[in-house]
Amino acid sequence: MGKDRYLDHGKDRELQRTYRGRAAGDDERDDGGVREGPEQAIVVGSYPRAAEGADSMDEMVELLRTARADVVERMVQQRAMPDPRLFLGKGKLDELRERVEALRPDVVAVDHELTPGQQRQLEDRLKVRVVDRTAVILDIFALHATSAEGKLQVELAQLEYSYQRQEGLWQHLERLGGGVGTRGPGESQLESDRRLVRNRMGVLRRRLRDVARSRDVMRKGRNESGIPRIALAGYTNAGKSSLMNALADAGVSVNDALFETLDATTRAVEHRGYRLLVSDTVGFVRGLPHQLVDAFRSTLDEAREADLILHVADASEPEARRLAQAATVDDVLEEIGAGAIPRVSVLNKIDLVDDHERRELAARHPDALQVSAATGVGVDVLRDRLADVARDRMTAIDLTLPWSQGDVLSAVYAHGHEVQQTETDDGVRVTALMPPPAAARVVAAARNGSAA
Repeated sequence: MGKDRYLDHGKDRELQRTYRGRAAGDDERDDGGVREGPEQAIVVGSYPRAAEGADSMDEMVELLRTARADVVERMVQQRAMPDPRLFLGKGKLDELRERVEALRPDVVAVDHELTPGQQRQLEDRLKVRVVDRTAVILDIFALHATSAEGKLQVELAQLEYSYQRQEGLWQHLERLGGGVGTRGPGESQLESDRRLVRNRMGVLRRRLRDVARSRDVMRKGRNESGIPRIALAGYTNAGKSSLMNALADAGVSVNDALFETLDATTRAVEHRGYRLLVSDTVGFVRGLPHQLVDAFRSTLDEAREADLILHVADASEPEARRLAQAATVDDVLEEIGAGAIPRVSVLNKIDLVDDHERRELAARHPDALQVSAATGVGVDVLRDRLADVARDRMTAIDLTLPWSQGDVLSAVYAHGHEVQQTETDDGVRVTALMPPPAAARVVAAARNGSAA
């Protein structure tokens, strides 16, 4: 196995889950059997004002649905700051313990990022598996990762998240070797686990660097072509993949689920004679784990290096929620270094909005394009906008070519747009719009008298 030797983390996580479940007593049912179907979850949130947490709680429920869990109860505490030790106050924790005993859920999901200590304390008191928002998002990414790169990125993010949580998982084995012939210094189970995780993370980072180099080579080729690059960015489930399919017939999965698309997909779009490259990127969400932003940085580079970003939003969402989601997208784009790239706002799913709401949206967002990827409404207008972007990036040339440089003239016709030629006594005067690299080659060839 050489330097890539590693622990089977799928089996390792299952073993950890089994041990934690047995320790908590949640693997046994009154009928002595095992519950079939989706896991059942209680969702818990703590917010300064309970009403303000409604959107976040709704989103957490949707995350759990995507992760194949059914929410059987919600519980909200109004508290200025979560308790640093238990996350919940003592009274609310007692109430939650009573509901856990009554409903016997498989998991308690917390709409917050827990510290390792908070997670352990909750599990010790509730006797059930506890996960936080980050763990649920990572689980969804693991479900939806299909490409080799995506699986590597997700596994690295999961390991970075779980590394600090190793302590406590194996406390029943946390002792040095003992017995005849084994007394003395040794390695605890926890130390061994941490070493295995560090080694595996090192392997994953090396493999991702290799993948990133391959992606850089392909990206360099696209850059040298001079074809404008457009990136779709937006909140998860805003309809980016559907819009990608409407623009380019890309065949991207469009199931009604959060984070359905993880791997960047790039397709060519041609309109009015202009060619563009459109890339669909991973969706964003409130509280997107930093481990995922770092792990998917090479994929998100499609947005960072784009000439234009189409910020896709869901027109059917309430205005306040849509604005909050837009702020989240802006924050992530800033974090990856794409904050200064020009953007066009696209309000998708306009077919779910009535005429009155459409007029209100047009008044509030006059520069946004209203489209429906499902019905095709507004898609041609969007294509026209993209063609205008491509045209604006062209270089204008005005050359007088001698009759002997017919090959240069052929190159102008092959790569140029809006080509016009006029015969003169000295040869042919030609004007055109060309991609910058092609324009540079043609101008140099005309100046040197060589082939383009």
